Amino acid sequence: MTAEPAAVPPAHERTAILIGAEGLARLHGAHVLVAGLGGVGGAAAEALGRAGVGRITLLDHDTVAPSNLNRQIIALNSTLGRSKAELMAERLHDIAPEIETELVTEFLRPEDADALIARAPYDYVLDCIDSIACKAALVDAAQRARRPVASSMGAGGRMDPTRIRIAPLNQTHTCALAREMRKTLKDLGARLNYPVVFSEEPPVVKGLPHQPVDGPSGRPRAVNGTISYMPALFGFTLAGHAIRALLQSEAPKR
Repeated sequence: MTAEPAAVPPAHERTAILIGAEGLARLHGAHVLVAGLGGVGGAAAEALGRAGVGRITLLDHDTVAPSNLNRQIIALNSTLGRSKAELMAERLHDIAPEIETELVTEFLRPEDADALIARAPYDYVLDCIDSIACKAALVDAAQRARRPVASSMGAGGRMDPTRIRIAPLNQTHTCALAREMRKTLKDLGARLNYPVVFSEEPPVVKGLPHQPVDGPSGRPRAVNGTISYMPALFGFTLAGHAIRALLQSEAPKR
């Protein structure tokens, strides 16, 4: 007598029509690290959770600030001052209570990237970090550990959603962040042919010089103009790439 297939939870009925019960099971068994939970990373994490990814590690040391309100999915007046990682975990659990989340709330220094990657056998790593040194260290560590990894390049200064592309880093153009990432990874001896999301659109305006962000205690960084939809579209594109890769790979073992 053939066993009846497990019923699909109502929240995943539409997804099951698209990818089937086997696809749902594959995503449920996957573990993804999302590093950085700003405009890009927050959207990526939410897309992973809504698609049914069963375990997500959320890395971000920062708290919600007023300047985040124009683009970050967890940024509300009611969440100002709260931990981004904690807020993202709460949001994911409200969407799908069965999701397992692990929070990493320390600032990721380049020298800590290997230890982060060694924490778990991640099925995919999404780099949504701003700092070039930290991005490169995370990608290098993931590659050396043979963990699939993809990065977001610069969404700041862009407004045209039709110019967003996903391509190997060594095939990108127009994006200054991608140019710096290529140089830094080359210095580390890392591969440059891994997937990234970038925009073919030249920046509409130049960023402001390095300055403290949201007060004198903020870590100095260049400040780029942003619009509400562009970082989210980068994040959704990044999550979409990871989800399709997970569906095509061998079933993860939890």
